[in-house]
Amino acid sequence: NNWAIGNQGSLLVSIPSDQKMFRQMTTGKVIVYGRKTLETFPQGQPLTGRTNIILSSDMKYQVRGAQVVHSLEELLEVLRGYESEDIVGGESVYRQMLPYCDTAHITKIDYAYQADAHFPDLDEDPEWKVTADSDELTYFDLEYTFVKYERI
Repeated sequence: NNWAIGNQGSLLVSIPSDQKMFRQMTTGKVIVYGRKTLETFPQGQPLTGRTNIILSSDMKYQVRGAQVVHSLEELLEVLRGYESEDIVGGESVYRQMLPYCDTAHITKIDYAYQADAHFPDLDEDPEWKVTADSDELTYFDLEYTFVKYERI
């Protein structure tokens, strides 16, 4: 409910159907994310079956199995070599890359989490509109929907 995405370096909740959708949508594609997001992945390793690009301001940062870029300008140059890419987090990368995105797939959970990382509120941004959403789903006591936003 408050566009929260993380707290103290961790995801707020793990929903199996959300993880399944993420795998289906990103496998075989280029994904872009930051160092902190990489640390939330299993064993802190890049995801298999994808081209992993990590944005980090640390000039010495290297990751086996991923390409590391150190600025938005460098990232945009690298991305010119690909047809499309998915931005997968976290907050800093979302905020930097949102102006270059035309579609956002959001899992909206009917709960306001305590968080220190948030996604920009697309409901309050007149440049974005909901173009598709799922029926309400339930995981234990959590109610959630998959929502597709597109830039108008």
